Amino acid sequence: MKRILLSVVCLAAAASQAQVKWDLPTGYAANTFQTQNNQQFAKEVDELTGGKLKITLHPGGSLYKANEIKRAVQTGQVPAAEFILSGAANENPLYGVDSVPFLASSYAGAWRLYQAAKPAQEKLLASQGMQLLYSVPWPGQSLYSNKPVQSPADLVGTKMRAYNPTSTRIAQLLKAQPVTIQLSELGQALATNTVNNFLTSSASGVESKLYEQIKYFYPVNAWLPRNATVVNKKAFDSLDKGLQDAVLKAAATAEKRGWESSERLDKEFLKELAAKGMTVSEPSDALKKEFARIGTVMTEEWVKAAGAEGKAIVDAYNKR
Repeated sequence: MKRILLSVVCLAAAASQAQVKWDLPTGYAANTFQTQNNQQFAKEVDELTGGKLKITLHPGGSLYKANEIKRAVQTGQVPAAEFILSGAANENPLYGVDSVPFLASSYAGAWRLYQAAKPAQEKLLASQGMQLLYSVPWPGQSLYSNKPVQSPADLVGTKMRAYNPTSTRIAQLLKAQPVTIQLSELGQALATNTVNNFLTSSASGVESKLYEQIKYFYPVNAWLPRNATVVNKKAFDSLDKGLQDAVLKAAATAEKRGWESSERLDKEFLKELAAKGMTVSEPSDALKKEFARIGTVMTEEWVKAAGAEGKAIVDAYNKR
């Protein structure tokens, strides 16, 4: 009888180990490449662990609202989550380095900046009880306008969409009028001439059909904001070594796949914008020069806010 009971206990323990389940909320819709990448990550973890660790993705803010997700994983309400790093910049400027305008304006530059910032960001996440699994950028934030823009003078006095402190500051430095408009309200704002131009990604242009109302696009790639998929440190530490290794292996694959997908899709989105009738043009030298000036100003402002750690990141990035 004792042997039978012992066997039952062992089987129950094995079953319990085989049934580790994680919820992974994200604020992004199921059809975005970021969410699809997370879904593939969950699938690969399942395969690598032989079903011992199952991750259920909750897209579109269905489990927690986008602005609640970081707090949920930080406090252990969920084991893992995805959120946009710059959304937490009000907590600590280090979270917002990838969104300093015109500091890193290409995928290669964004990757170098990520590597320069990674140690400090991982340390910051650890101090809040989280561990970084992988981080993937959105396509660059570029300029949409209802009229051609040949020089900075063409933007002076225009109504420029603002949706965070960074976009407001850019509008101010361009001597444009910042108008607070969320992406969901942009179509109506364009229809009523409430806004004349704005910065957003090629992905937003296609997914929100902005080409129906605005005709000029300039791929200035002001910044490439990154999402981070993280795990609660206690939840990760509670896994056995084999499961931890599987999670980290799938995470490394997801990061590589995510960066490649983002860059590939950006090119495809640009082609689609042009095919839908938008004029897609490289920014003029005068515009590039002005944006470079703004980048210098805002980088200095960010370093001042971020302190010694921020300066070290920018210095490391510039040396790479």
